[in-house]
Amino acid sequence: MDTYRWRVEEELFLWKRKMTKRTGLIGRTSKNIQTKINGIIPEKVHQVMTESIKTMVKATLVGSNIKIKKRLPLEHSLQERDDLLKEKLTTFRKTAVVEGAGTGAGGIFLGLADFPLLLSIKMKFLFEAAGVYGFDTDEYEERLFILHIFLLAFSSEEKRKETLEIIENWEQQKHLIGEMDWRDFQQEYRDYIDLVKMFQLVPGIGAMVGAVANYNLLDQLGETAMNSYRLRLLSKDA
Repeated sequence: MDTYRWRVEEELFLWKRKMTKRTGLIGRTSKNIQTKINGIIPEKVHQVMTESIKTMVKATLVGSNIKIKKRLPLEHSLQERDDLLKEKLTTFRKTAVVEGAGTGAGGIFLGLADFPLLLSIKMKFLFEAAGVYGFDTDEYEERLFILHIFLLAFSSEEKRKETLEIIENWEQQKHLIGEMDWRDFQQEYRDYIDLVKMFQLVPGIGAMVGAVANYNLLDQLGETAMNSYRLRLLSKDA
């Protein structure tokens, strides 16, 4: 086994342990606070979130909304793919930070605009990630896999464990999955980021919150995407 693959397998072991780790006291307390906050967020915010996620999920499954320039040829090594994804993540993260700071500075109306814009940035990044690891996003199953990566990155403890198991056993699981349930999908995502997005709507601190939140959300998505595709490639070589 080459040195880089050994390092990747060590990283995957630690990442999977983190993804399946039980939520701590702080996390459970935050969830309780978030549930209460969720009840006082303006209905308009909920409507924008719901419609944005519904549109994004349906567009992703159809596959007509995002195209990538090219897939990385098969002869490229895993290390080359990882390095390229990190470069792309840096670019997408900068875009998300600028967008989050700009919309956050505008208060509630521009803050609402951040939600669909950030979704589009995230999905474009995931399509690019698929191409980096050599997968064809014109295929339905690959777009479905992208949605599972998204769900794995931004979901509750229970859903995270369930989704990780599907991703780890994708070749066996993909034939058993129908269309993604966008209602379940949007509830998981909304519950995950509602608290952050509410603070982004507050004048005065919205710009800072928006920039930091978008940076961290893209960072988390990047880690999840890289490790999900690593699992698939390494399982093929096993």
